[in-house]
Amino acid sequence: MWNRLLPARRGLLRGAGAAVARFAAAFCLAAPLLAAGPAAAQSNDPSFNLVNRSGQTINEIYVSSANQDTWGRDWLGANVLPNGQAMPIRIAVGQDCVNDIRVVYANGNAEERRRVNTCDLVEVVFGSQADASASQNPSFNLVNNSGRTIMEIYASPARDNNWGPDRLGANVLPAGQSFAVRLPLGDCVYDIRVVYDDHSAQERRRLNTCTLVNVTFP
Repeated sequence: MWNRLLPARRGLLRGAGAAVARFAAAFCLAAPLLAAGPAAAQSNDPSFNLVNRSGQTINEIYVSSANQDTWGRDWLGANVLPNGQAMPIRIAVGQDCVNDIRVVYANGNAEERRRVNTCDLVEVVFGSQADASASQNPSFNLVNNSGRTIMEIYASPARDNNWGPDRLGANVLPAGQSFAVRLPLGDCVYDIRVVYDDHSAQERRRLNTCTLVNVTFP
């Protein structure tokens, strides 16, 4: 009787081993899927490559969070980006994914991309993609040819009754230099006011800045 029971018990052990083997095989098949899950989620790295396919040289590049009111520093510094080349824009992981991007070409014209989720892409191309909103972009470069330092810059829609914030903030605009005035898409007709270091002021009224690249003072 004991001899007849032993094979049955061995059969149970073989069955359990098979179940374990099936579980292990299923886990091995599922493991790559589990590992791929987090990789499929959006990256939190806002860095990207800016590619110049415009047919001309890019002299300036600005990238800043869409939540900010200023463009910040020129990423190119003293360099330029020739046509057909790319520049890596390295932004710290964890910073805002939605960014505004502005380039200024060698001829002084500027082009922008607004509210680009750079965490979702590898490159941003200028030149091969038409910016549908370019004709309604009121941003411009304010050029100081006055021979004096500009201490304050104001730009507000002509329909507003107040000047709004000083666009320079804690900065100043020396003679012979320019400042990128970043404005929201929408209104095109703006009033512009500058205050010089001698406290005198000068204004331009009802300018259609959507049709302008530079606004020069005086």
